[in-house]
Amino acid sequence: MPDARNRSRALPLELHWTADSPLPARWVLPDGARPRADEPPHTAFDFTASIAALCADVTARCEALRHVHMPRVLVTFTPSRNRSRYGLQARVTPLRFRDGALVRRHGRTEYQVQRYFVNGREMLYVLTFCLPRFLDQPFREKLVTVFHELYHVSPNFDGDLRRHAGRCEVHSHSKREYDAQMGELVDDYLADHPEPGAFEFLRRTYRDLAGAHGGVKGAVVPRPKLLPVGLEPARAAARKRDE
Repeated sequence: MPDARNRSRALPLELHWTADSPLPARWVLPDGARPRADEPPHTAFDFTASIAALCADVTARCEALRHVHMPRVLVTFTPSRNRSRYGLQARVTPLRFRDGALVRRHGRTEYQVQRYFVNGREMLYVLTFCLPRFLDQPFREKLVTVFHELYHVSPNFDGDLRRHAGRCEVHSHSKREYDAQMGELVDDYLADHPEPGAFEFLRRTYRDLAGAHGGVKGAVVPRPKLLPVGLEPARAAARKRDE
């Protein structure tokens, strides 16, 4: 039976989606429900397209997030396991290691995160929302979550996360203070926004959107895998000599 390392090597180092092989889309289905048979899927509300457009608007208007280039952020969703409001709301997954490195060594093995390409453009981050849980949060909390995840993106936009001083380098020393800072950014964003329609859909719950559009759908991709790509040079050379 092949071991875990051999199985991981069988996974592709690169995944590509194109016009001929587009990103897979799924219905958001709470509690095992199914969409109505008489509702064609093209009428469903496209959550990931809408939230990606909102993120583009946020990054264009918020100075602290201007470094985020949304065309290289793949926006997806993952199903929530239950209808509880508590639990994962969203996550941002970096597709590079510290300082944007493509490969990281752990012990004697080098690893690489799978590389994702959409229409020939390489993605540096995967931004994932947990649905329908995220949509059932209060309006302002949804926006705080959006800002929270976008702020995790490295100011260098190199595929790494923003890193803070101290042991808690991802959320700084206090997640509460981190979210309070995001709340201030949200309030600045909302103040006198000339096009409130950009975020109007966040005022509605999952059931509201599903009822109005016959369903909610979005892009779903596998979570990027960490794959071994080779041994350290000295050990690899030694093995070659022994062959």
